[in-house]
Amino acid sequence: ANKINVIKDAISLNKPDRNDVLDVLAKVGGFDIAGMAGLFIGGAYYKVPVIIDGIISSAAALAAVQLAPLCRDYMIASHVSAEPAAQAVMEKLELKPLLNIGMALGEGTGAVSIMPIIDMALAMYYDMPTFAEFGMQEYKKL
Repeated sequence: ANKINVIKDAISLNKPDRNDVLDVLAKVGGFDIAGMAGLFIGGAYYKVPVIIDGIISSAAALAAVQLAPLCRDYMIASHVSAEPAAQAVMEKLELKPLLNIGMALGEGTGAVSIMPIIDMALAMYYDMPTFAEFGMQEYKKL
């Protein structure tokens, strides 16, 4: 509840224009959120995926998408945080997190938790033989 009150107070005091993401970042965001938003945009620029982990990076991802919509294609949502706004932000981003296990630990634990999943997906993509390579016969209709 305290986080909600802090944001409400910041909005009341600074009166950001909700239709101008830069104004919102300047008036109620922090350097952390602005910096992460830039990181998400930079990831897209350099074609490097970036993992969203928790509500702060989710807010930064949302700001980044509002500034540069194509950067969404380079975002990987690690988990749905237990923070109240987390699910709404994921829906707004149109991303489906890999995990939904009620985490709210911070310190990048969601991102670390999905690394084995990413490793497995890459191994399947690069190392798994095709049907032709391992002699799979064509399916026959019964």
